[in-house]
Amino acid sequence: MVTRNKYLAHVGSKITTMLFVWALFNQYIPHQLRVNIRRYFQGLLNWIHPLIQIKFNEFPGERLSRNEAYLAITRYLSSSSSKQAKRLKGEIIRNSKTVLLSMDDREEVVDEFEGVKVWWSSGKTSSRTHPFNPSPSIEERRFFNLTFHRRHRDLITGRYLNHVIQQGKAMKSKNRQRKLYTNNGGMWNHVVFGHTASFQTLAMDPEKKKEIMDDLIAFSKAEEFYTRIGRAWKRGYLLYGPPGTGKSTMISAMANLLAYDVYDLELTSVKDNTELRRLLIEISSRSIIVIEDIDCSLDVAAQRKKTMENDGEEEEKARVQEHAKEERKPSNVTLSGLLNFIDGLWSTCGGERVIVFTTNHVEKLDPALIRKGRMDKHIELSYCTYEAFKVLALNYLKLESHPLFATIDELLGEINMTPADVAEHLMPKTNSTEAEPSLESLIRALEAAKGVASLKAKEEASVVDDN
Repeated sequence: MVTRNKYLAHVGSKITTMLFVWALFNQYIPHQLRVNIRRYFQGLLNWIHPLIQIKFNEFPGERLSRNEAYLAITRYLSSSSSKQAKRLKGEIIRNSKTVLLSMDDREEVVDEFEGVKVWWSSGKTSSRTHPFNPSPSIEERRFFNLTFHRRHRDLITGRYLNHVIQQGKAMKSKNRQRKLYTNNGGMWNHVVFGHTASFQTLAMDPEKKKEIMDDLIAFSKAEEFYTRIGRAWKRGYLLYGPPGTGKSTMISAMANLLAYDVYDLELTSVKDNTELRRLLIEISSRSIIVIEDIDCSLDVAAQRKKTMENDGEEEEKARVQEHAKEERKPSNVTLSGLLNFIDGLWSTCGGERVIVFTTNHVEKLDPALIRKGRMDKHIELSYCTYEAFKVLALNYLKLESHPLFATIDELLGEINMTPADVAEHLMPKTNSTEAEPSLESLIRALEAAKGVASLKAKEEASVVDDN
């Protein structure tokens, strides 16, 4: 105990002496000399202590909005935090669909970039607001500190921080609730996009699926390429094939793969080209713009008139005329206006956009609309193949093989049936956990379709012989 008291007394004496010397230093040493001495000691300290720190505050300046850099860092560190930190905190950021985990205050995690280690730590400061208020509140401001060796300054302040921010933004897009927009009266309305389709569950040939996925991913990472060649960062896809072949499901799978919003553009609801341009400007980046049944979306009035002239049916004529009366503002969108929307001057308003046209009758489309450069990739979605059937069987029945598969393979090679019709037969039957009834139902449907096709072929042959 005596030794400890002596030690404390000695430390107290040293501190008193240092304070006394510091007071004499500030009182008698000229200001400029004090500045030079401090600068010398600061340089000496920097030489001895080679680490640099960068502080990222949650709220820069006034407490109005959260720092975007802070939020991006929080998302970037979420995976490292969950693996390294012992104390975590969780929150759901607005429009996010997952819980975001981050390290609690006074925790530290290590990150590595291009072989260089850096240290991230979290902290907070507290202060009283309105000190003259009888009941002042405590305001907390959180921050991240990034620590690294000074010899890596250029790397960390350049490529690394850019990497952190970009990855944080990408995670924001991936985890946020995506939206499905539709136009009504010249305005966009939206609901939460909840379609769960993916390329893994899409009934298509595996090689074709991989080709489409690779193309989409390459596009999403090609901002620098599009900038270098002087083109708008967009890509067009034409999906064509019979009804029920999965065109809408393909669009949902594309949106889920890229984590894009979907804008379902109904051209018949757009008043004119000016309104189309206004809608285009409001479309955000990282989005898929969809125009379904494009062959039915332009010159609707003319198509109806042609239908009446060809059919000559009074009932149809009356129905169309009545419908025309209800359309107070018919669409005047022209083909040239649509082309300008796709790859003209107005197509450059925004970036990272995928434009998708769908049609059941590709032969009806104007060649100028679907040429390469506008619709860059043409994807035919046709009838169900055996490979597509196996995907559906795995999705619906959790089957990878079955003795009845050979019969189905043979029948699908002879009969055209859409994936939607095949899936309907594979739906599990009521109060049954067996897969066989579903497969037998599909076989019966295929055999029935085969019989109808055979009968039709005989009738056509008979007509030919009679002529």
